[in-house]
Amino acid sequence: MSEIVFLVENAADGRLTARALNHSIYTEADTYEELRDQVREAVRCHFKQDQHPTMIRLYYVKDEVLTV
Repeated sequence: MSEIVFLVENAADGRLTARALNHSIYTEADTYEELRDQVREAVRCHFKQDQHPTMIRLYYVKDEVLTV
């Protein structure tokens, strides 16, 4: 596997969450820097050493509602 993709979103409590697409991996953190480290660790724990993806892609989704 060459790449794994995570969807990063702001949680209601102010934290950040990351959920892998097509894999059962989920993690959360207080800051974006912490989340990046948590994602790396979660990927290392999820895959066997010889099956690690070579790249982790983070898609940050921000949903914002504006009133008129």
